[in-house]
Amino acid sequence: MSEFDFDLFVIGGGSGGVRAARLAAGLGKRVAIAEEYRFGGTCVIRGCVPKKLFVYASQFNEHFEDAHGYGFRVGETSFDWPTLIANKDREIDRLEGLYRHGLENAGAEIIASRAELTGPNSVLIKATGQEVTARHILIAVGGKPNPHASLPGHELCIHSNEAFHLEALPKAILIAGGGYIAVEFANIFHGLGVDTTLIYRGKEILSRFDMDMRRGLHSAMEEKGIRILCHEVFSKIERGPDGRLVAHTSNGKALVADQVMLALGRDPNTDGLGLKAAGVETGHKGEIIVDEYSRTNVESIYAVGDVTNRVELTPVAIHEAMCLIDTLYHDRPTSPDHDLIATAVFSQPEIGTVGLSEDEASSRYDELEIYRAEFRPMKATLSGRKEKTVMKLVVNAEDRKVLGAHILGHDAGELAQILGIVLKAGCTKDDFDRTMAVHPTASEELVTMYKPSYRVKNGERV
Repeated sequence: MSEFDFDLFVIGGGSGGVRAARLAAGLGKRVAIAEEYRFGGTCVIRGCVPKKLFVYASQFNEHFEDAHGYGFRVGETSFDWPTLIANKDREIDRLEGLYRHGLENAGAEIIASRAELTGPNSVLIKATGQEVTARHILIAVGGKPNPHASLPGHELCIHSNEAFHLEALPKAILIAGGGYIAVEFANIFHGLGVDTTLIYRGKEILSRFDMDMRRGLHSAMEEKGIRILCHEVFSKIERGPDGRLVAHTSNGKALVADQVMLALGRDPNTDGLGLKAAGVETGHKGEIIVDEYSRTNVESIYAVGDVTNRVELTPVAIHEAMCLIDTLYHDRPTSPDHDLIATAVFSQPEIGTVGLSEDEASSRYDELEIYRAEFRPMKATLSGRKEKTVMKLVVNAEDRKVLGAHILGHDAGELAQILGIVLKAGCTKDDFDRTMAVHPTASEELVTMYKPSYRVKNGERV
């Protein structure tokens, strides 16, 4: 008989934790997974999945308008927020059921409770008070919205979590932040007919993206009617006499809205987890520090996903979990590959990107070739819509290797996935050039930009 109750105990039922638990149980290991809320984690329950459904909903007004240019006459339309919420909830319930079913079929023990570390090999199940032991413990509890507790009146605000469960669609909303979440929700609410204002402390939204993508999206959002205030922050939120919220800014503005959303980053969800009792080291944000194999400073304890503050993306958490199973149970230590991760912003239009931005590349390489195309997408020619598509390749002039690919336009996220494979394979601009175009498509621009738009030498455009 083993000296431990379980071979693997997983704390957290998000994408990374569920994948690790299911794979380990499928190998015949004794596995338990504890989740205090719902299986699926941030992505499935209150993140990328419901958000993408909201994105689809927010696009229909434009689809109805565009139809006119193609000969269709769309009658009077209306939108019902409770219907969207109810249908979204049914889909989330279905997906959570699939997560549970997968764990059960694999033979994992599901524990509906919060779990906390009590030592290097022991866990307390809070619902029952039972303490169990495990040879290995995996922490996969994800992250949570930063409450911005220093902001007076922050308790009056919502975060992305609450946005999925609002009883009524607000007439006006103020959103603080300039990252993925802020930008995506600004587009969602605007598309559903909400008067939307985005406020951001920086000089331009989406600070980690290529500047052409940032400026292009900013312009497109303002063209649609979204107000964007940069170099501004909220200084105080208060309830007005009419029950609406008044947001005071650092520049002396008083903005009135029905809801104020704070999208100011996320923090690792490590409070009260018992890390200190187990001797697990954390960083300045509370993130769990891990090595290249996702192991903490405690030999028996591992962590994957957002709680480690490495790359906060669902596919990354899943990949880290799969690498961990290889490391623990297949006798092949495997380090997660965090290089060249393709990603998308589901704004309107979308951004899809992989690799280095122009600014990042210019700081690492002596000379670059920049290929850039901006054009009106074919669909817009008859609809009359003004938005532009932008495609950009960042190329090392010395060996012609493509260092970055960036797209602003329809289905940019889909294209980013394919480009992720291309850049991962180390393709050069010559590989792009000898690839035949698919016509007529927007993506053909990627293989027909034969001459550089400009060069960057020693950080300067020439």
